[in-house]
Amino acid sequence: MQLFISPGACSLAPHIALLEAGADFESVKVDLATRKTEAGDDFLSVNPSGKVPALILDNGDTLTENPAILLYIADQGSAAGLAPAEGSLARYQLLSRLSFLGSEFHKAFVPLFAPGTSDEAKAAAAVAVKNHLAALDKELTGRDHYASDSFSVADIYLFVMLGWPGYVGIDMSAYPALGAYAGKIAQRPAVAAALKAEGLA
Repeated sequence: MQLFISPGACSLAPHIALLEAGADFESVKVDLATRKTEAGDDFLSVNPSGKVPALILDNGDTLTENPAILLYIADQGSAAGLAPAEGSLARYQLLSRLSFLGSEFHKAFVPLFAPGTSDEAKAAAAVAVKNHLAALDKELTGRDHYASDSFSVADIYLFVMLGWPGYVGIDMSAYPALGAYAGKIAQRPAVAAALKAEGLA
């Protein structure tokens, strides 16, 4: 398999998941400004939206969008226990969390990273991000895992996004439960390996 990534972007989540699952894969870095891979290939031929992550499977098919990619990785490497069993309530709770992370929490950050965003739009986005952080901090107080009683791909996805506030000037000290939660996940060997591979360690 080939995973197309941009260091520090949300593609870090499937990068960690693939390592957690012990999968055989190659990571390919993409310059999101030029939409070129590090080898100079046109990334738009892989994903016409120009967004990472994209995962080319061994049969040549391509998956995009983190919730789908993360569930695929979890199901292919089921021995790693990264997702509850299909048909279980816990599975649907995981889907709910992945959907929220992709459509709400991630979306709130977009104006803060997008070039040309007005100061007013950035201020509004910062408020939205802080509101989500406060709700997540309350939800994770006294808990080790986000979607169920065990570590899952939802924890990986959330962990990656909890690394973003510092880049946009949001102080995480107001969210102690999230700090403790992220700190525990950061200790996992697959997380350390992915961060090192992306030059983020």
